[in-house]
Amino acid sequence: MTPARAHAFRRLFYGIMGLLMTAPVAAGKVTPLPSEQAQGWTLREETGNVRIYTMAQEGSGFEAFKAEAELNVPIENLMAVMINPESCEEWVHNCIESHGFGPGDFHDRYAYSVNDMPWPVTDRDYVLRIRTRGDQATGEIIMTLSATPDMRAELSSRVRVDRSDTRYRFIPDGRRTRLIWVQHTEPNGALPGWLVNNLIIDIPVKSIQALEEVASKERYQGYQLQWGQDGNLQGVMPTPR
Repeated sequence: MTPARAHAFRRLFYGIMGLLMTAPVAAGKVTPLPSEQAQGWTLREETGNVRIYTMAQEGSGFEAFKAEAELNVPIENLMAVMINPESCEEWVHNCIESHGFGPGDFHDRYAYSVNDMPWPVTDRDYVLRIRTRGDQATGEIIMTLSATPDMRAELSSRVRVDRSDTRYRFIPDGRRTRLIWVQHTEPNGALPGWLVNNLIIDIPVKSIQALEEVASKERYQGYQLQWGQDGNLQGVMPTPR
């Protein structure tokens, strides 16, 4: 295989895997995500501050993955990134368009995103319901992403992906943050499970490394978490000057 063809091949399947990392939850029945402490996780990769585990899922040819990382940025910076509906383009590998839409608030909102796919694969788009909660006693923040594919009409130029389930857990540790990202996806189309499972490692590593870099940029500094009297997270706001 020539270098040019090898590069095109890698880009095609990185595009496919980028789709898997960001695709939403199916409209129909979805098997619950495995817990972070469940038996059966197998360590597949350890790169710098990122560790990737995978686990077979009953009734599925596609494995779930768990990514764990110690990020050298405070949780306030990370949440400033995560509440920005356009930040997908900054850190999620192959995300080329993202914006909020429809009704919602900090705790329960919607976003539309597009994943770039190399020719001849059609670009994928997806619709996410994003729910966020936090506990002041522990400082932990959890975000869950699930699909609402019928919230927006499909476009003929894009393929709607409708099966995935995602959970982000952010755990503060002084000026650092531990991230645990768990996801299981059933992609649209005839993608062989063995291929997807062999490629499921690289994209979360790239995305997490990018997230740490983006959260360190000036535009995401100077934010604070707002806690309610009940100890629940109410929002993320710029620190008053």
